[in-house]
This record gives sequence, C-alpha cells and structure tokens, in this order.
Amino acid sequence: MPERHGFAGGRTDRPNPERAAREGAGAPASGAGFDRAAKRQAVSRQAVLPTIREVLRLEEVVTSLPEVLVGEAGLDRPVRWVHVSETADVTHLVKGGELILSTGVGWPRDAPAQREFAARLVDAAIAGIVLELGHRFPEPPAAFLDAARHHQLPFVVLHREARFVAITEAVHARIIADQMAALRARDEIHALFTQLSLHGSPADYIVAQVGRTLGSPVVLEDLTHRVIAVEAMGDDARVLHEWEQRSRDAHDRAADAIARDAITGADDWTIVPVEARGIRWGYLVALPGRPHPAGRTNVLEQAAIALALGRLADRGTDEWTRTSHERIVNALLGRRFSGEASIADRLEASGLPVVGRALVGLAVRVRGSGVAAAATASSLRELGSPAVSSAHPSADVGTSAVIVSLSRGGRLSDQVLSSFAAAVAKAADAPPAEVTIAVGADADGIPGLLASLEQALELLTPWDDHRRRGPLIVRVEDRPLLRLLNSFGSDPRLQAHSERMLAPLIEYDLRRGGDLLDVLTAYLAYPGNRTRAATASHLSRSVFYQRIALIEELLGISLDDGEVVSALHTALLARRAGR
Repeated sequence: MPERHGFAGGRTDRPNPERAAREGAGAPASGAGFDRAAKRQAVSRQAVLPTIREVLRLEEVVTSLPEVLVGEAGLDRPVRWVHVSETADVTHLVKGGELILSTGVGWPRDAPAQREFAARLVDAAIAGIVLELGHRFPEPPAAFLDAARHHQLPFVVLHREARFVAITEAVHARIIADQMAALRARDEIHALFTQLSLHGSPADYIVAQVGRTLGSPVVLEDLTHRVIAVEAMGDDARVLHEWEQRSRDAHDRAADAIARDAITGADDWTIVPVEARGIRWGYLVALPGRPHPAGRTNVLEQAAIALALGRLADRGTDEWTRTSHERIVNALLGRRFSGEASIADRLEASGLPVVGRALVGLAVRVRGSGVAAAATASSLRELGSPAVSSAHPSADVGTSAVIVSLSRGGRLSDQVLSSFAAAVAKAADAPPAEVTIAVGADADGIPGLLASLEQALELLTPWDDHRRRGPLIVRVEDRPLLRLLNSFGSDPRLQAHSERMLAPLIEYDLRRGGDLLDVLTAYLAYPGNRTRAATASHLSRSVFYQRIALIEELLGISLDDGEVVSALHTALLARRAGR
C-alpha cells in the first residue's frame, strides 16, 4: 500500500549552508527528517566540487610539498571555495565548505587559544585548513594539531613557500568549469526524463534508462522492499540476491546517518522516494557506481518524478506490481534469464519465496474474456499463498500463467482452487463455467517450475471444451502420460520419436497450410468419441473423417490400433513440450 505523507509544522525549504557543507559527502536521500533544499545543495556540491584530496594533487599545491598531518578520513570532503586568511577571527567570514589557506601570521600562540580556534573552525563547517610553514610557525603548532586530531579536521602543512593566488585561481577555475558542466548535464537529464514522462514510458524502461545513465545497477522497489523493476547491468544474481534484507539495511544506514547528522561513505546506496500529491509509492535505489556530472541523486530525483507522473496516470493502484510480475513470468517462460540463480533471485525479490519452498505452476483460462490476465492477477489473494501471474505469452487470449509458492508439504486444495476460480470469474465478469484451472506438479527449483507450468498449459487443451455448470479444475495427476513425459525433460530421444512419427503431417501442413496436427490433437483428446473430437476441431463430421483418413494415409497407420494411438499421443505431447 502507498503511504500518504503530510508536512510537519515548522518545516522549511530554506537552504542551510552549514549543514549542507557537513552533508556534502553524500548522505543518501531517504526522506524523513532531511531538509530537502539543503540536501539538494549538499548533493550538488558532491557532484561538481573538487575534494580536498583533488586540490592537494594540483600542480600549484604539489610544488609546495603538502603533508596531511591529521584528518585523512576527511580528504574526500568537497571544497566549495578557497579562502585565504591570516587571522584567527575568520569564522564570521565563511559560509561552510571552504578550504582555508594561511601562513599563520595572525594565529594565537598559546595552547588554549589554538584549541579554541580549531573548535571554531569546526563549528563553521570549513572543509579543511592548509598552513604554510615558515617564520611564524616553522613547525606545526602542537595544540592546534591535537585539537584538529580530536575534531577530525583535515590539517595540511606546506613545507615550501606557496603562491596562494595561483592555488585559489586553479581551484576556482576548476569549480566554475565543473559547475558549468554540471548545469549542462542537469539540463540533459531533465530533458531526458521529461520526454520519458510525456511519452508515457513504462516504469521498467525508465529504470533501465537510469541504470545506463549512472552506469550502475538501479532498482525500483515498493514500500515493502519488493522489487518492481530492475536494471541489473547484466548481473542479476549479485544485485538481487537477498534483496529485501540488503535494502532494509541500506535504509537503516541512511536513516542513522541523517539522525547523527553524519557523512556517509562513498560505498553507500543512493535512495530517493517516489512520491507525488503526498503519497509515497516506493523508492528508487542506485547501487554504488561512478560519479555523474549532474549528481547521482539529482539523476534519481528526476527519474523519480517521471515515475511518479506515470504512477498518477495509471488507473489501477496495483499496476506497478502487476506489470512487474508479468515481466518475471514472461522472462521465465521465454527462458530470458542468465541462470537459475538469477531468475530465482528475481522471484524472491518480487515477493515470491523460492528457497525451501514448493513451487507450483497453474494455467488459468477464461474463455472469451479480454480481461482474463487482470482478473487472474486481482484474484491471487484467494490462493492464500504468495503468487505471481501473467498473461501467457504463447497461449490463446484468455490464458494466464500463475506461479504459487507453497510451504514444504503444502497443497492447493480443491476448495482453495474453487474459491480462486470463482474470484477470477467474478473479476472477469464471466460465468464460472468459462473458467478452467490446470495444476502442474510440485517443483523445488526453476527447471521443475518450468515443467510444472508447461504441464498446466498442456492440461488445458483436452479439458476446456467439457460442458459444465461450474469452473473446472484439473491436475497433472489426471494425466499420467503427460506426467511421465515431463519427467524426461528435454530428452533428445523424445524429440527424435516426435519427429519420426509426425514429420509427414508437419510437412503437409507447412506446404499446404493444413490443419492435420490440430485434427490429430482433437482426435487423441477424445479417441473414443469422434463426434466430440470433430466438435473440438471446429469441423463438420464429414470433413473431420476425411482428415482422419488422410492422416492414416500419410502416416501409413490405422488409428484403430491402440499402440499406434499411444505412440502418436506421446509424439504430440513431446512436440508441444519441446516448443
């Protein structure tokens, strides 16, 4: 369920430069308790400003032999500006984020005053301080050094005379050039996601664009940390493995950093909420990656706006979840995954437990319904177990594939399936008699799950035309031959048998656009009742009998021979399973 967020009293969007400077190393945006304007300013600085470490690598600084005495951990702080000052009373002249250059001429000499001076610099949120050793201080002042160490204030000394004007000129030129590049990059990002919004791009496409823009994996998750869409950059197993736990840990780290007013490390995830009109639907999460000129958080925020606009345009409140499940099921059925572990992690991340569970494939058909897939998805709660569904990509309209996760030893009872069928019929506004539910075998892995789904789809073929008053439920246990064939998997000997038995009919249909395979399928579904078989094949009895005679002639067999019928039935089942 989405969350509705109000606005706390006293909240302001006025920038807070001191706090922004402290947060400039990139605390991820997670929402609560974070001044948004200050956050944007801090992230902007992180994206476009040089760090102390980068300043110390400039030729104008290197020639003066810099040495970092304390504050090594703070060298990745962004430098907003360079300020030259010789007085100890400098704090009222800075805004935060400055790198102070000094020869120490106006610095105090007594230890208490030096410690107080260092404390005031920290309170002013300067990035760091650089002291040129010389006549005033041939050695670093001990009291100031101890105070800087205590406050973890980066303190650098220069062992040779420095041209402060050259250093400030080099740093300021870098800052201005980077800011111009950042502005151009932000304009490009804004234009990109505005176009995606105007074109009504789906969530998975927007997420894919974010991942390619940032060059790192990006995940769209809902408020319960279930994955809606992912751009894994070709590494699904690493990105989605145990996603829920890792995501919760990342959110906790972000909340803790904000509560402590702390600076987070460069390896933390970047998290922004997806929300509009006071309603939050989820989060857009970027895993660690290379910096972006526009700022990684700025890219995510622009994408989150596009996602929120798309969400507002969706008519169904569960549209994201439904389309996410469709992509997963279709990827599974189409074998569009890099390995069993990757698709298992994808299913787990979407909220369908796989490890230590029994997986069951269902095929649901609502005859003549154009909303069968949506009706099936909206009725999954009736199963009483985690489940995902999708319109079956290779079956007739009105057919859906469902994956159900059961506890070990669990079973979908006829009562549960009947309630599910009734809910599907009601949601599809169809008579209950138009609903058929086929149940595959229990599986404990991805290959078994695929077989279970194929069994369920195969079960629909012969049973769906039965005249009945209520929904029909069939199980793979009702089809012993199908169960036996699926136990062989994709054995090439079965494929060879299928080709040997059916090749004349396949070639005839291909050359003449015939329907002999369909006629044979109907005949084998009702081997003892040619009238029902003719009805199932949508042919008159006379035409149906002519087709049967042609099949016998092409194959050189008699369909009155029970062993031949069994062999043909096996060949047809193996062919459909292989396809």
